[in-house]
Amino acid sequence: MNLSIRQLRAFITVAEHGSFSQAALQLHLTQSALSGLIKELENQLAMRLFDRTTRQLHLTDAGRRLLPSAQRVLNDIHALAAEAQNIRNGHSGQVRFAVSQQLAASVIPDLITRFQQHYPDIRLHLVDCSVEQVLDQVNNADVDFGMGPERTLPADIESSLLFTLPFYVALPAGHPLEQQASVSWQDLQQETLITLNGPFTDRLAEALPETVAEHIRHPRYSVNFLSTAIGLTRNGLGLTLCLPYAAEMVRRNGLVMRKITEPVIERKFFIYRRKNRSLTPSAEIFCRFLNEETPSLTCSN
Repeated sequence: MNLSIRQLRAFITVAEHGSFSQAALQLHLTQSALSGLIKELENQLAMRLFDRTTRQLHLTDAGRRLLPSAQRVLNDIHALAAEAQNIRNGHSGQVRFAVSQQLAASVIPDLITRFQQHYPDIRLHLVDCSVEQVLDQVNNADVDFGMGPERTLPADIESSLLFTLPFYVALPAGHPLEQQASVSWQDLQQETLITLNGPFTDRLAEALPETVAEHIRHPRYSVNFLSTAIGLTRNGLGLTLCLPYAAEMVRRNGLVMRKITEPVIERKFFIYRRKNRSLTPSAEIFCRFLNEETPSLTCSN
């Protein structure tokens, strides 16, 4: 059985009007075309839906019993089409995305707030985790996409550049380097450093001249979390490296930031997604929003 929407609409409209001529006018069909649709439907169902005379048209008992079901099916189809249009237009839907912890704690809350102002009916589900867990979430298809700094990717994941950020140094107010508009990597060779364990520092060292890289690789303190490094810096135990999105945390701890130059080293951040897997319309809308909004990330000293 292969019922069509046109057949169901014809059946319902004729039943509502009790007339082929009036139903044909409403549907913008000729009476012969409308009669053909009803005949096709009756043949599909193997039963008569209308009793016809020269002057009267009545639903058969089978027609009366099937009419409510036909109306529900057509209403469901209309609801499906409306919901699909809402999803395409960003009026509804949901997005599940994974974000590395520092981004999730700094940049993402503001982005979510602004996005929900434009798309209040799209539900966002944030998974905050380590960078490696971001890739696992994407690889396992637990999320629509992930966001985080550059990493070596599994074969099934692809990336697209979201933004790049330069490195800054966080230092106590009144420190001699505060007087400089920017700080060179060579300036930091004379300072006690507090760095982060893992790829954050390893990838940075790879991009620096060897003498500077050695100083970065062998700091006075090496910790797991930026919040810890900031706390140690606040207590005068050294200087720490960070990215612009840490500005609010730095300010709350009474510290200042200076951009590190000579050379300017930048950290790349990407959107990660599974290869050959289409994003939902809602996820596409959110990704477009991120690409438009995140390049404006800046640091105010």
